[in-house]
Amino acid sequence: MNTFSRHRLRPAATSVSVWTLAVMVACLALHQLWAYLDARAGHVADALLGGLVAAGATAAGTVPILFARTIPQKAQDAMFGFGAGVMLAASAFSLVAPGIDAAETLGYGRWGAGIQVGAAILLGAAALLLMDRTLPHEHFIKGREGLEAHRLRRTWLFVFAITLHNLPEGLAIGVGYAGNDALRGTALATGIAIQDIPEGLVVAVALLAAGYNRAFAVALGILSGLVEPVGAVLGAAIVGWSEILLPWGLGFAAGAMLFVISHEIIPESHRKGHEVYATGGLMLGFVLMMLLDTALG
Repeated sequence: MNTFSRHRLRPAATSVSVWTLAVMVACLALHQLWAYLDARAGHVADALLGGLVAAGATAAGTVPILFARTIPQKAQDAMFGFGAGVMLAASAFSLVAPGIDAAETLGYGRWGAGIQVGAAILLGAAALLLMDRTLPHEHFIKGREGLEAHRLRRTWLFVFAITLHNLPEGLAIGVGYAGNDALRGTALATGIAIQDIPEGLVVAVALLAAGYNRAFAVALGILSGLVEPVGAVLGAAIVGWSEILLPWGLGFAAGAMLFVISHEIIPESHRKGHEVYATGGLMLGFVLMMLLDTALG
């Protein structure tokens, strides 16, 4: 091998070594954090694990884009619908219903429990609406929204949009573990992880169609899922701090997810005229999440 070849290979080898070391350090740090949380707050450790599984599912969903440049629009819309169905069932069975039960356990009557959780749902939706109106972001089809969107690079607008979409899922996982038993929390995390697989693929395909290269589309798709373990730990820690916050946390997470379903996912899935495929995906996702919740919960 000549000198020029050796010089060409050294930077690549160094880059691989650096990334390998970074991954090892990150895995070690996550293991230590999980051990610390498990010893002091088991539900927070479970939430972290559930969030990491969801993030891993999002990452797995981006892999096919390395081998296929695009997927049919009908399939994309069916995937959007599937994700909406999973989130809709998770909101109803894993968040709203346990929230009402928790409020009744605290001494509220049926009307009082319903009003409390209903108010929390509206607060969750209002919080996402505020973020949607103020945080610059770009929808894959609708275009740019938010204050000062024109001043930011298009890449970061996509990042903000993905963050808005994934944050409620992470919060729901964390609140689900804090407000339910481990099996029911696992059912919720499993359902969200399942819908994160096609979601990761759709995100990567959208980024590729927007002009980004494959490596960047996959990398950003993977990074988009990392907000979920952060949201999961945050939701579990806040709600686990006091039982009084439990109904509010469950309702808030449900409201945030319902906002995303109605404001983001369903409009995107229906915009290209494939309502039948999107609705079929929604029905399948809803039934799957319902079965997971009833079987495991």
